[in-house]
Amino acid sequence: MSPKIRKIARYAFIGTNILIIVFYLLACLVPFLNPGKLPYIALMGLAFPLLFFISIAFLFYWLIRRSKWVFVCLVALLPGWQQASVSFGWHGSNSFIAEKKPETLRVLSWNLSSWGETARGDRKNKMDTMVSIIKKANADVVCFQEYIFYKNKTYRDTIIPALKESGYQYAYFAKTNVLGRLYTTSFITAIVILSKYPLADTSRVLYNEDNFGEPLVTADIKINNQTIRLITTHLQSVRFASNDYDALHNLKEPVSASIDQTRSVLWKIRHAYIKRSKQANIVHDKIEASPYPVIMCGDFNDVPNSYTYFTIKGNLQDAFLKKGSGFGRTFRFISPTLRIDYILADKQFNVLQYDCFHVPFSDHYPIVADFDISEKK
Repeated sequence: MSPKIRKIARYAFIGTNILIIVFYLLACLVPFLNPGKLPYIALMGLAFPLLFFISIAFLFYWLIRRSKWVFVCLVALLPGWQQASVSFGWHGSNSFIAEKKPETLRVLSWNLSSWGETARGDRKNKMDTMVSIIKKANADVVCFQEYIFYKNKTYRDTIIPALKESGYQYAYFAKTNVLGRLYTTSFITAIVILSKYPLADTSRVLYNEDNFGEPLVTADIKINNQTIRLITTHLQSVRFASNDYDALHNLKEPVSASIDQTRSVLWKIRHAYIKRSKQANIVHDKIEASPYPVIMCGDFNDVPNSYTYFTIKGNLQDAFLKKGSGFGRTFRFISPTLRIDYILADKQFNVLQYDCFHVPFSDHYPIVADFDISEKK
């Protein structure tokens, strides 16, 4: 290689490094910028894991070359320490212990995709299989998103007999006011809290009737002379249809990508970011106003490196970060880095264990966490 070509290649490499640093720093700003005002900047949050690892690769390259650029990469990486800390779980992949310790509260959260009827791929109702998974998890509290009622109105707002037999005697069903279609079936109809403990002071907050965001639901349970407030929700969905997933796949092959499809995908993402930013602020206010310690769970439809996540999390602890490992993927499609379902809790509750069940019946995986709820002396 001639010296001239080598010089051009070096400048091109440095230019690429600088471009990655700029994008990485923009991604670091995402949690602090309201996507309602800057929705396209918020998109950088989706790319944070990739940008982080590319930046690490550049750092090691310059380290091996003993170049001063290593300091540039190191300084650029530092602003993202907080985002990196919530994007990855650093704990070993210990097996989830089914047997519960005394004074433990086990919480399970699952976006059911209407018992599989609105899931991608095979859209058959898989309720029996999914119920068996829920029963086996043996949670004390279960929060469902995208829950569908029986078609027979006689059974609406009732607990599925198989779950009632497993101890879930108490429930709060909050129906949505949204009508429409998702994929090829009707929209979901409710968000639900099931509990083995009596529920008190239940409430429902509708974000906006024209949004595909299920209500914000709260309920209190009393255990060991203490009251715990449960909060669950399902924030604005991007509402991708099958052709949108095809468009995302085609983006990997620019020649096959349709301009109209790409615009449609970007518009839906932008619209969802704007709606979720408002919803996240409502959830945050609800958590802050609680007179009791909170356990918050649900489908946020957003990644950890986002305004939505940081706004809702606030001073709560993330069960996955305490006991999980890797990316903690909870959505089965598009990217292995999509952790969009969460269980958050007041810091007074020690997280004992966390798990994500990788089962293919819904678009989402169920997640479960154990908390020590013993009275603090």
